[in-house]
Amino acid sequence: MDHLIKQLRQKSEQARLGGGAAAIAKEHAKGKLTARERLDLLFDPGSFIEVGLLTDHTCHNFGLEEKSLPGDAVVTGYGLVEERPVFAFAQDATVMGGALGGMHSQKICTIMDLALKAAAPIVGLNDSAGARVQEGADSLAGYGLIFKRNVEASGVVPQISAIMGNCAGGAVYSPAMTDVIFMVQKSSYMFITGPKVIKSVTGEAVDMQTLGGARIHSKISGNCDLACKDDAECLRQIRRLLSFLPSNCGQQPPRRPSGSPNAFDPEIHQLIPEDRKKFFDVRRVIERLVDQGDFLEIKAQFAPNVVCGLGRVDGYSVGLVANQSRCLGGALDSDASDKASRFVRFCDAFNIPLVSLVDVPGYLPGVKHEYSGIIRHGAKMIYAYAEATVPKITIILRKAYGGAYQAMCSKQLGADQVWAWPSAEIAVMGAEGAVDIVFAKEVAAAVDPAAARQARIEEYRDKFTSPYYTAKLLHVDAVIEPGHTRPYLIQALLALRHKREQKPVRRHGNIPL
Repeated sequence: MDHLIKQLRQKSEQARLGGGAAAIAKEHAKGKLTARERLDLLFDPGSFIEVGLLTDHTCHNFGLEEKSLPGDAVVTGYGLVEERPVFAFAQDATVMGGALGGMHSQKICTIMDLALKAAAPIVGLNDSAGARVQEGADSLAGYGLIFKRNVEASGVVPQISAIMGNCAGGAVYSPAMTDVIFMVQKSSYMFITGPKVIKSVTGEAVDMQTLGGARIHSKISGNCDLACKDDAECLRQIRRLLSFLPSNCGQQPPRRPSGSPNAFDPEIHQLIPEDRKKFFDVRRVIERLVDQGDFLEIKAQFAPNVVCGLGRVDGYSVGLVANQSRCLGGALDSDASDKASRFVRFCDAFNIPLVSLVDVPGYLPGVKHEYSGIIRHGAKMIYAYAEATVPKITIILRKAYGGAYQAMCSKQLGADQVWAWPSAEIAVMGAEGAVDIVFAKEVAAAVDPAAARQARIEEYRDKFTSPYYTAKLLHVDAVIEPGHTRPYLIQALLALRHKREQKPVRRHGNIPL
């Protein structure tokens, strides 16, 4: 037995070296960590258990039969993150560039199947040269098997992807089906076709960063949810994200001691300018509402006219959606609607209450936006809010105009509580625009048109856009002092914590209506 144990240790140690010391040094020279180093940072110390350590490829073509590929270029296993089970795979770029083959995909599928059985999150650390050409259709079949599991796990357990090197071709679709995508600045890339193929087909010359780097996907395409400066920060942020989430759709998110006062905040209203036309940073309001100002923003650079992210109120996780007047005046467009609707559905899937902060002048007008499909994209946001059954609280800070107000989770869309600050304006449109339509002839015939127009604007604002008018009609549950917002949120979320809402039954799989 001693001899057998020694033999096992030798084989295991050899497998853990992956592509060897030279290949490891090459990754370090790029500023990257190896697959196992990444997993060590992701999991609580000493908790990771590897599955499939001694796996190797089964390809007998193109000379591969004479080579060993330790672990078949992927490390899989499970462990604890803040003492809760998490399953993970990390592609090993030191072994054949992390290329995906048959056994490689089988290992990933095995760990995903285990995660579903255990009802625990799945984290994928992607760093691969793509499908292994030597294995042909087997590699492509492997992608298909992974995709199917992504779909089966969707909305059941959290799925988190990190792009920590190359991710190209068919490999990009698995991360795209997961809940949150992280990227590492300067060392990660994601694209369907690389620069060389694009050059040969279209004649366009582009480098890898410009085509599919973290900055592009964070700001332009919206594929990246959080961009991190290096591997270590990326893994810290994944751990942080997991702390807000339940292990599965059947659990509530874990609670943390708030460490923040729950008292009246006499200064929060000062964040809102008295001049209705001036902008402000809604993130400063969010930071005053969540525990210790701790707010994890999602897609911060993409569609910045709406802010989405996770925080805690009295220790409980909440998802926040807010109009950002600093960008496009807080108006909604196609990208903002997509960003918000995806986030709302994510929160709804994992029992995270939604808090919406409204300061929206409407949907962006213009031919460009109509051509972008703003009707179709805007409808996604309405659908997501109306479909959501988690507790939903809407707070109108300032403007709430037209269909965009409805899209920000109005009472009619199913908000459990709608509150307005005294500064709120709720109407089909702003008072100025309404007066120009309703009183156009009267103003034109007046002795002093400017004074007559201003008088009608003030009259319209007092009568029809005032939060007290909508409160009379129960479209708003309460007009509250801004300083009471956090205490009100704490009490409302506590009261709604066990909310149950039954939606009409829809066909699902083979279950008959």
